[in-house]
Amino acid sequence: MTAAVEITTVVLDVEGTTTPIEFVYEVLFPFARAHAQGYLEANFRSPELGRILDELYEEYRTDVAQKLGPPLWPTVESLHSIAAYVQWLMERDRKSTSLKWLQGRIWEQGYRAGALKGVVFDDVPVALERWSRLDRSVAIFSSGSVLAQKLLFAHSTAGDLTRFISAYFDTTLGPKTEAESYRRLADAIGKPAGSIVFVSDATTELAMARLASMRTVLSLRPGNRPQPDSCSYPQIRSLLEITD
Repeated sequence: MTAAVEITTVVLDVEGTTTPIEFVYEVLFPFARAHAQGYLEANFRSPELGRILDELYEEYRTDVAQKLGPPLWPTVESLHSIAAYVQWLMERDRKSTSLKWLQGRIWEQGYRAGALKGVVFDDVPVALERWSRLDRSVAIFSSGSVLAQKLLFAHSTAGDLTRFISAYFDTTLGPKTEAESYRRLADAIGKPAGSIVFVSDATTELAMARLASMRTVLSLRPGNRPQPDSCSYPQIRSLLEITD
């Protein structure tokens, strides 16, 4: 990759970029589904969880209004109904900030107990270390919560990688399918958008990052969704291909 403006920052998606999609769908999501009920029961009176449940209840009301057929949740205090709705959201891979917060808390217990280990591709630690030597900062922007991101990289199969990552962003910044989110990201990083390269497996996200004047790279990893031959984004199969 060459450009008139030097890269100052690499922003990475997680699923399909640093981490196999298989790990997310076959390990993390099943773990959250299996432990959701227990987490809700153990933390039901927590003020922090209460705030999240209020947000989820508003989301539920929207789903009902849109006739999406969620499981019945008659009151915000109904624990069994909450668990059923949470399962319903997870089955649909809903990119809900409140759901992602809940998943992150459940995964936190798994990581700390040693039941989970964050999987990253082999080139990830090598690339992170290389960028660190080049004084190139690295940030994460994922639909998973900031907590979930930090846990994955702190407890990764390659060891604690958080020392190489300077910032984490989730959908509290804004949806990944809106250009304004990437403008906010550039402002938060404090670097010109043209000096930031965003790497993702999702062309819908790359399109929005490009609208925000970021440089964009499509991640082609095993298990990722096939891309059309007409795809206009630079493509890589390893983060080590980002050389300048």
